[in-house]
Amino acid sequence: MRITLGHSPDSDDAFMFYALARHQIDEEGYEFEHILKDIETLNRWALEEKLHVTAISVHGYPYVARSYAILPHGASMGDGYGPMVVAREELSREELRRQPIAIPGTLTSAFLALRLWLGEFPYEVVPFNQIMEAVHEGRYRAGLLIHEGQLTHGELGLRTLVDLGKWWKDDTGLPLPLGVNIIRKDLGPERMRQLSRILHRSIEHGLTHRGQALDYALEFARGMQRSLADQFVGMYVNDWTLDMGEAGRHSIRMFLERGREAGVIADLPEVEFVEE
Repeated sequence: MRITLGHSPDSDDAFMFYALARHQIDEEGYEFEHILKDIETLNRWALEEKLHVTAISVHGYPYVARSYAILPHGASMGDGYGPMVVAREELSREELRRQPIAIPGTLTSAFLALRLWLGEFPYEVVPFNQIMEAVHEGRYRAGLLIHEGQLTHGELGLRTLVDLGKWWKDDTGLPLPLGVNIIRKDLGPERMRQLSRILHRSIEHGLTHRGQALDYALEFARGMQRSLADQFVGMYVNDWTLDMGEAGRHSIRMFLERGREAGVIADLPEVEFVEE
């Protein structure tokens, strides 16, 4: 059976799925078709149930919960770090509410986290890999960064106004849930558990063969030096990724419930996890 597997063209996702892409593990008779798209596209595609398995922003999950369940591994958790608001100059919260902030998408977890921290604010959606330059060039006073921009924005002279992962950890004691892998329920319980095992095996293989997996991930690192790519991968592919555990599940539920209370999420169905 061919399984469509969607993930972003980023070094951390590439690291996770290196073993599958290079056929380094037992795939139990399945054929995996890797489909690489930015996270906002994957969020929108999940609404249409296009893929069997896909990465999705945690914020996007309530809108697809009736069709998909969350896999216990493959999550991106910001454990004391995460998406950040950057600017060329120091700005107060009140100033941030006055002019549009460049954001990478309204279904991203970064956007939900910023809404929880800042409240309502004007924004414009800008491709995630163009936000740093847009702020640096003065087209926006502030921008919301995801992916490797969290590590590289200082090179453009941008300063961090808030690290939303640190804010969430200080407030809750938990990692900020950013992305998860989800699987279509119509595959049935047995296939869901089987595919879950295979994907877990892929992540585990990458972590135990770090050098080879990082070599592969560098093909997707958008010019980052190996040491920086290694740092970025380490932030988002780690023990939380291998198994989010009960703390990760709790953080996801809390994050989405706070989004509902803040009026960002209108309807919050049951959050369903695949249990192996």
